[in-house]
Amino acid sequence: MAKKVIRPLRSESDYGAALDEIERYFENEPKPGTPDGDRFDLLALVIEDYERKHWPIDPPNTIDAIRYRMETGGYTQADLGRLLGSRQRASDILTRKRSLTMRMAWRLHREWGIPAEALIAPPQRRGRRSAA
Repeated sequence: MAKKVIRPLRSESDYGAALDEIERYFENEPKPGTPDGDRFDLLALVIEDYERKHWPIDPPNTIDAIRYRMETGGYTQADLGRLLGSRQRASDILTRKRSLTMRMAWRLHREWGIPAEALIAPPQRRGRRSAA
């Protein structure tokens, strides 16, 4: 039986059919470079593309990303202070009294592995600004 050509997913039924097909590979994942392996990779790509377009996930808030990394990495506020230059600076960042500079964001990305897109996102507004 000939397999259907893999095309971009344009509807929920296309998406469901692609999920049904890729699910068959989960029990016995094909070897890379084989025809089945290529089909598996292509299905994964079109499914990922459809999900990204229809259910996008925003990067985490900058402070939430830092706090999460501190928690998962066992880092303390003192560790953050050493990385950013002072404990007070770390405190000001975590309490949102001070914004990250690009140098701080780069250091957090490089040293702690926090995704850059989470660190350089524009600050969220806390309310309406008056037209001055």
